[in-house]
Amino acid sequence: MRRSPSLAVDIIILIGNKLVLIKRENEPFKDCFAIPGGFVEYGETVETAAIREAKEETGLDVKNLSFFRVYSDPDRDPRGHTISIVFNGEGKGIPKAGDDARELYLFDLDKIPDNLAFDHNKIIQDFFEKYKVG
Repeated sequence: MRRSPSLAVDIIILIGNKLVLIKRENEPFKDCFAIPGGFVEYGETVETAAIREAKEETGLDVKNLSFFRVYSDPDRDPRGHTISIVFNGEGKGIPKAGDDARELYLFDLDKIPDNLAFDHNKIIQDFFEKYKVG
């Protein structure tokens, strides 16, 4: 039987000059800050998954959704090999934690915690370097 990696999406959401991070409700990395995201459902495009996950976890609609990068290190998720397609966009609406997010925070770009879940610190650092943010 052939095994394949799981497919996930992560969404870097900015509201003005603030980054949206959630505090995870579940393991792995329970109670750690993370970029909103989750697994792509069967029959769903990755763009639709990103918009859905953002809405479920943050209550926000994402405008100007753009592809950023793919992260595929087999060790990035302790549950198993997970490939994440990372997007970015502007958050619109009233931020409110939901679904797998226990809490939601808006961080100034120069005050982002350095102990994020998974490889999210690397993702944010790469994003800031590419777009000269922060």
